[in-house]
Amino acid sequence: MTLAQDPTARSAPDRHEVFGAHEGGKLATGLTAPLADERDLSIAYTPGVADVCRAIADDTSLAARYTWAHRLVAVVSDGTAVLGLGDIGPRASLPVMEGKSALFKSFAGLDSIPLVLDTTDVEEIVETLVRLRPTFGAVNLEDVAAPRCFELERRLVEALDCPVMHDDQHGTAVVLLAALDGACRVQDRSLADLRIVISGAGAAGIACARILLTAGASDVVLLDSRGVVDAGRGGEKAALAAVTNPRGVTGGVSLWVRQAAASSGSGLLTVGGL
Repeated sequence: MTLAQDPTARSAPDRHEVFGAHEGGKLATGLTAPLADERDLSIAYTPGVADVCRAIADDTSLAARYTWAHRLVAVVSDGTAVLGLGDIGPRASLPVMEGKSALFKSFAGLDSIPLVLDTTDVEEIVETLVRLRPTFGAVNLEDVAAPRCFELERRLVEALDCPVMHDDQHGTAVVLLAALDGACRVQDRSLADLRIVISGAGAAGIACARILLTAGASDVVLLDSRGVVDAGRGGEKAALAAVTNPRGVTGGVSLWVRQAAASSGSGLLTVGGL
């Protein structure tokens, strides 16, 4: 159907439109306090700001009230696993992180700043964010390659006294659980009665398996490029192998795709890469 046939349809943007929209970046800072005259300046900056600084120095908890840190999210990436693009590095990943910050503002009313770090060393990333902690109130990890993303998330949760979310894990898993729960309600079925096959056992697939098990699913099988994730696996997949695949099935990807498609009691969830 063409645009002429359906006026509500939208054509895909061309390269000129895309690059034009990104020129100069997609973010800018704004003001919440007016700066119209000398009095405004004396309140927002010198000398008035000194009173607020002294108060925070005496009681650091006041920073949550008198700065933007309590509503500022740091969107952090090293650019090693950008969706659909792979390891493109921090500079090339920045447009994606700007876009995520724009989503935070548009849909959640939260300010955020994209931070792309020119390192893939977990220790260096943790140290950087620990030192920047007074600036923000939460961390959203984005597009960090597995399995390093698991260690990075754990280390940051331990090191920071603020919420830490890995979008590729937690964001995907929350949306998946909500969708599957809704589908079960519509069909009057129980999550515990389903046989669930997750095709893709990277960061997103593993997180989806974990949240489904926590929510009551009893029969979850993960597949990666080597086939069913079983007890012989190591690393992050070893712990999941111990609580998934209760029937001890074996096989490769193609076999399980066919079986899932043929079984009315199963569902094949394609999550991320294999």
